[in-house]
Amino acid sequence: MVERSDRAPLLDWEEVPSAEKPGGTSPTKERLSSPSNSRALGCSAPGFGWSSGPGGPIASRSVSNADGCSAPPATSSDLAGTDEALPPDKEEHLSDTGPREVSLEDRMVKWEEKDQIVSVFVVTFNTRSGNMLEWCLPKDMDLEGVEFKAIASGSHRVSTDFIYFRKGCYFGLACFANMAVESTVERGARMKSVGILSPSYTLLYRYMSFLEHQVRLQLQSPGNYSHLEAFYEDKRALLPPSGDAVVTALPANAWSAAINHSMHPEMKITHPAGCMSHFIRFFGEQIMVLWKLALLRRRILIFSPPPVGVVCYRVYCCCCLANISIPGVGVAVPEFRPFFYVNVADISALENELSYVACTTEKIFEEKKDLYDVYVDNQNVKTYRDGLKPLLRLSTADREKYRKLTEQRQMLLYSQEENGDCVSSEEDLFILFFLEQNNRIFQTLSEVAGSPDPTVTQESVRAMGLDPHGDRLFLLHLLEIYGYDTLLVSEQLCCS
Repeated sequence: MVERSDRAPLLDWEEVPSAEKPGGTSPTKERLSSPSNSRALGCSAPGFGWSSGPGGPIASRSVSNADGCSAPPATSSDLAGTDEALPPDKEEHLSDTGPREVSLEDRMVKWEEKDQIVSVFVVTFNTRSGNMLEWCLPKDMDLEGVEFKAIASGSHRVSTDFIYFRKGCYFGLACFANMAVESTVERGARMKSVGILSPSYTLLYRYMSFLEHQVRLQLQSPGNYSHLEAFYEDKRALLPPSGDAVVTALPANAWSAAINHSMHPEMKITHPAGCMSHFIRFFGEQIMVLWKLALLRRRILIFSPPPVGVVCYRVYCCCCLANISIPGVGVAVPEFRPFFYVNVADISALENELSYVACTTEKIFEEKKDLYDVYVDNQNVKTYRDGLKPLLRLSTADREKYRKLTEQRQMLLYSQEENGDCVSSEEDLFILFFLEQNNRIFQTLSEVAGSPDPTVTQESVRAMGLDPHGDRLFLLHLLEIYGYDTLLVSEQLCCS
């Protein structure tokens, strides 16, 4: 039974609110504890994705891009399926009272109820003019170049695809489809893409099905934008004037609970949260190389031919490898910024970035060696920078960590099969594995820095889970980037 929204007539993208459980769990409680709520592109726990700073959770934060724009911070949780507005009495209560302590739940709900769609658009391929912006709302939105992001280079080779990208201050999601037609003007194929822009990528996945449906409608009935117009009117951005009431990450005391609530047994690659296990299986042991490069905040560019969607997930996964939840750590290092899909039009923006991870379908990027530090061609990780080449070799500790990761995954799968464990998930296992490894490194470095003899020895390196010989260069880079310049390195840490 489909229920109607309190805000507007039920539209075909709206989800049915979940019924209240017999136990009397409030809708707010249910939203906060739902497994799917915190696991999309961007995670809720401190250090997960880009919803928190390098040094741990931050109460309010804006993200500035290369153009100097500032986007509202990402929400602390992707609370899917919660389109209803705050009750009027609660909204009035929040606005009528003076400054007061706002509960975590109130702050989260107040933000997540606000839709954040700033633009909706249709892009088409014209046989004479190439990619073109066919239609958009609002009409005065600057969408220059979006036609080359929504339809990636080489997309004519695939029937369907989806693309995450950045446009100025905003993040975008577009769904592409290619349909055969009996038309000489269109040369036998009609290609379109329907997309949206938002200040945060964390909620974009909620509209994936809607966009996929709409692009099929646009192929079958070009020029009919009534559903898109209604969608924009219902979902257009209602952003808070400041970040005072916005939660960008759960506080530390709520972190453990968030991890437990985020377990989801039914992840798959078609959902953003289901990509980590596929990512690690795709790269195998090479994941340990990417982990080090991500932790060093290097510029990573991933090349792959279309389809682009799964490669956009690899961008997300790379950033997840660099999570740190120790307060104060990494506040001075460059932010590891996701650009998702990029093309030649993004070259000027990438030139100004100190740290990023992005993907592309355009092979010409490989020749632009000044734009990246690391180039990933499918499963081949390479660099042209002599100082980084030794980091591409796996150390003994790398192989041991990968072995442990594999063992933990096998144990989890066995538990799920034998005991019907529906609480744990591979996604949480992988993300927590690298989060704990990163915390272990910086916790040890902090202890060494605070000791009477601030010298990094073989024992302290082993305590970090690193190889005293094979990881020496990685450690030196780490000390330099994260500002541990007062530490001394024992001469025993020599290259083998």
